[in-house]
Amino acid sequence: MTRRLVYITGASSGIGQALALHFYRAGWNLALVARRKDAMTAWAAAQDLSPERYRAYGADVSDVAAISATGTACIRHQGLPDVVIASAGISLGVDSAYLEDIAVMQRIYATNNIGMAATFQPFITAMRERRSGTLVGIASAAGIRGLPGHAAYCASKAAVISYCESLRGECRSDGIKVVTIAPGYIDTPLTRQNRYAMPFLMAPDQFAARAFKAIQAGVSFRVIPWQMAWVARVLRVLPDAWFDRLLAGQPRKHRASE
Repeated sequence: MTRRLVYITGASSGIGQALALHFYRAGWNLALVARRKDAMTAWAAAQDLSPERYRAYGADVSDVAAISATGTACIRHQGLPDVVIASAGISLGVDSAYLEDIAVMQRIYATNNIGMAATFQPFITAMRERRSGTLVGIASAAGIRGLPGHAAYCASKAAVISYCESLRGECRSDGIKVVTIAPGYIDTPLTRQNRYAMPFLMAPDQFAARAFKAIQAGVSFRVIPWQMAWVARVLRVLPDAWFDRLLAGQPRKHRASE
């Protein structure tokens, strides 16, 4: 039986790495993409992954030409993936009063938004011709409402949610599913820098197991864990005055330069 193929960006750590391991153990072949190719191959060796079942590609998703070429290389070497997961992302605090933080915002949007679109782009036409495939955007519960010091990240993840929703409408008639996964707080190198409470903090392998099920089911949007999904529902409808009062005095995300 031919194994199915999943293409995952941000596969050198955190959520991307956890998803890669879960898909591998479920019998899938892997196309792993990250800036740190050596870190991916070292991790794959440590996990005793079969070299015949994965291939590592070094690319920065914010480099449109590089990530587009990586997608093309994946199709050439491994075939057209069944699932493409745009997991690469960065989380940095900003303060719009500082000019240097505008450059930080550009970096976040280049990775979290333009990088996601550039990740999907090489596969869409071929998936349309095949009339099957799943594109997965990793958003965040932080995309539901804006958090102090987190303006760029929250805005970028809100954009991921809207972008994937638009893409879902564009691809539905072509047999392509678009799945949006919005993690809450997952114990990764990104969240370990936070200096505020992180309710319902989840281990990466637990997140990966639940995300895998959601992707397999082809759901349109899923917040993980379920407790954070209820929080997200409340935050969506919470009046601004109540939301502002809730956040009053809470620590803000530290700036990238701090």
